[in-house]
Amino acid sequence: MPTFLWESIAFGPIYSRRLGSSLGINLMPTDEKICTFDCLYCECGWTYEKNLNAREPYPLEIVTDAIHRKLSDCYKNGMKVDSLTFSGNGEPTLYPYFDKVIDFLIPLRDKFYPNAVISCLSNSTMLVNENVAKALRKIENPILKLDAGTQKLLNIINSPIIPVDIELLTELLCTFNGKLVIQTLFFSGEKDGVYFNNAENEEYHSWLDRIRRIKPQRIMVYSLDRETPALNLHKFDKDFLDKIVGELRHEGFLAESY
Repeated sequence: MPTFLWESIAFGPIYSRRLGSSLGINLMPTDEKICTFDCLYCECGWTYEKNLNAREPYPLEIVTDAIHRKLSDCYKNGMKVDSLTFSGNGEPTLYPYFDKVIDFLIPLRDKFYPNAVISCLSNSTMLVNENVAKALRKIENPILKLDAGTQKLLNIINSPIIPVDIELLTELLCTFNGKLVIQTLFFSGEKDGVYFNNAENEEYHSWLDRIRRIKPQRIMVYSLDRETPALNLHKFDKDFLDKIVGELRHEGFLAESY
């Protein structure tokens, strides 16, 4: 089974298809994925630990020190940084001091890389925590996942390990008043003998209806790029993704394919 885990709290910069020169911030353990989802396509592999409180989180001081040292070193060495990106080994907003890290990072970014944006790649499930939602509203690039338009397909693709209601999720995304980026991975495949395709017919139109309600400032459309833990998954080519982007732009959205 393919598994890719980041080995430090702060890493890179690395080149990102979506974000340019991205300095990564990983708030999860370096030896295990911790997430509220168990997505079929996750490059970090399966979510084996179902108890989200089983691991002691990094102390806040350890995290802020690692970020400060990495940013300082990048600045001293003249390295380009376009985005300071929370990603890493699972769902970054599960970190219990996520809001405090955001408050620490904003002035540090302003000092070293004032033209860089702060991004967070999140699966949206922790928006039920108001502290998390407030912290995400403070940054330029909250990139929030919505891979499905129906509860049934969300359960197949994302396999949540906590209760996730897609209607509540949509309502919470609407509270950003459009100041967010939606990321959607389009693909097809089979799970337990059941075929699915989130770019097809009713499923796609259910997703699009939710997008119309959320009104994001931008939509990132992409497909499979790395090895996946699940078998029998199929990527879409760029021409197909560009067709989706064209439809979204016709609706008035700013959309890009990757």
